Amino acid sequence: MELLKAGLEGSIKELQKTARTAEDAANSLRVNQGAIVKTLVFWIQDCKVKKPVISLVAGDRICNVKELKKEVNYNGTQTKMEAGDVKKVTGFTIGGVSPIGLINPIPIVIDCSIFRFEMVWCAAGHPFFVFSISPRDLVSITNGQLSNKVGLSSNI
Repeated sequence: MELLKAGLEGSIKELQKTARTAEDAANSLRVNQGAIVKTLVFWIQDCKVKKPVISLVAGDRICNVKELKKEVNYNGTQTKMEAGDVKKVTGFTIGGVSPIGLINPIPIVIDCSIFRFEMVWCAAGHPFFVFSISPRDLVSITNGQLSNKVGLSSNI
């Protein structure tokens, strides 16, 4: 629904094979793996309070969670969310978590390396659906915070 409100209806694509991983999506779309945006959902636990945070990272990068915490000014330990929590917090199932249309407001930090591409692809709420968007529009529509520190090269 949010995609339609944002005028992105024409950019939604149904895939023949699942896009549960960036590699799967890149192969299905025949694009560079870096042009796939991974929506990664974490808990940051400070004392007894768990706070959700999302990192949008290029598909050929890994998330630097220590820097992610700094970007949102959260302290504490970080853990990747379990599938049930992801569904409760975002409204989406792992493998199809869209960066827009979240059922709860969650801070979003975006890896600057996605700007290597004119268009990027994100999950559209289901493992078989993706949408294309310019990096600039992705930042705007998600109200995300850009960071050149959250996306680490996976060749480390």
